[in-house]
Amino acid sequence: MEKVAFVGLGTMGYPMAGHLVRAKHDVVVYNRTSEKAVAWQAEYQGSFAATPAEAVQAADIVCMCVGNDDDVRSVVYGEIGILAGLKQGSLLVDHTTASPALAKELALATSQCQGEFLDAPVSGGEAGAVNAALTIMVGGDETAFTRSEQVLSVYAKSLRLMGPSGSGQLTKAVNQICIAGILQGLSEGLHFAEKAGLDVEAVVDVISKGAAQSWQMENRSETMAAGKFDYGFAVNWMRKDLAIVLETADEIQASLPLTALVDQFYADLQRLGGGRWDTSSLIERLRLPDINPGEPRQ
Repeated sequence: MEKVAFVGLGTMGYPMAGHLVRAKHDVVVYNRTSEKAVAWQAEYQGSFAATPAEAVQAADIVCMCVGNDDDVRSVVYGEIGILAGLKQGSLLVDHTTASPALAKELALATSQCQGEFLDAPVSGGEAGAVNAALTIMVGGDETAFTRSEQVLSVYAKSLRLMGPSGSGQLTKAVNQICIAGILQGLSEGLHFAEKAGLDVEAVVDVISKGAAQSWQMENRSETMAAGKFDYGFAVNWMRKDLAIVLETADEIQASLPLTALVDQFYADLQRLGGGRWDTSSLIERLRLPDINPGEPRQ
């Protein structure tokens, strides 16, 4: 089994690192908040390190899953960062949803340290991480990807190399574009059904058997109808992802009018105090009378 370091024990990383222990890999973790690392060690009987450099010094494969580009740089660079401790020939895998530009930057920086790099953002949310059922889209060298499969398949239901460095992050951008559009459409459909006095549960049961069916409809329509959003993938994180999407779209001259509009709808939810609500909370914006479409948005 591989010696693995896992950096970042947030909502996703905590169970992902735990699956590696259960798969009998030798795992050392690091988290910026040490209390999380202590709790993880107690639950999984793994070990934790005081710095990223210390965590990775003996690792063959290093996985990280943190918040954004700045968070990635904070654990990768510097005297106690991952690259300072990375041994020659090790593979660094970034599960963070970050920018394609950062993926290319890290690929170069890792190669200069005689290591390999894969950008490997994940989809599936907290449930996917807990149930080892994540979709992982990967950018990088095919040899490095093949080397990573034994480890990444521990918590993946789908794992695919999409192309050179940055391709994983670009594919994740496509994923978020599609989710944003589907959730807005589903929100409007359910809102329409409510206003029309229809039995929403019956409507969903019927239309989910046809072309309107989606993962979001199957897994979120019931809680959307009930106004329950205190779980799942937070609006704040979706806005972070959509900022990356829209910036990249400008760079490659891709037109994303619906994505830009839904991003602004999520900004409305943030102003209403819904930054930690699940992304399916778009429907709540339609239910509230105090949203003024003419107000300046973030």
